Amino acid sequence: MKLETLNAAATEKFVQLLEGIFEHSPWIVAETAKLKPFSSVDELFGAMESVVTSATHEQKATLINAHPRLGSAGKMTKNSTGEQQGAGLRNLEEEEAVAFSELNAEYEKTFDFPFIMAVRGKTKSEIYTVMKTRLSNAKKDEFETAIEEILRIARFRLDDLLQAGDK
Repeated sequence: MKLETLNAAATEKFVQLLEGIFEHSPWIVAETAKLKPFSSVDELFGAMESVVTSATHEQKATLINAHPRLGSAGKMTKNSTGEQQGAGLRNLEEEEAVAFSELNAEYEKTFDFPFIMAVRGKTKSEIYTVMKTRLSNAKKDEFETAIEEILRIARFRLDDLLQAGDK
């Protein structure tokens, strides 16, 4: 897809074309559409980032909670499925699945939201170690880390969609 296509699209089409950049959160893309046109992918992503960072705490919490649990067998979007598959989280051995499930439960009990991490390029053992380490964070810090990770995921997805050449 070309940046020019996005710039020319009506808001509804813009949202449709960028579906999945932010997990089950089309409101971010709809707000970003109001800021068109964009001269670069970096400018487009900067606008998306601004929409997220200026959102209310409740909107951010909803965004975080829209994400699937890492290593779970639950239903997830095509993007999440591919990302988790790439990290080895969609075909865990039984023992690994139990360990991830227990750690996810402990994390959610501690923070009241799911563990979020951009898993691209990571192994399941790296992800597990980071998850254990982040359990010692303060809730406020972990909330901000979740938002940072969501933005990292969104950038990967946007770059995949627009590919090189429009950057």
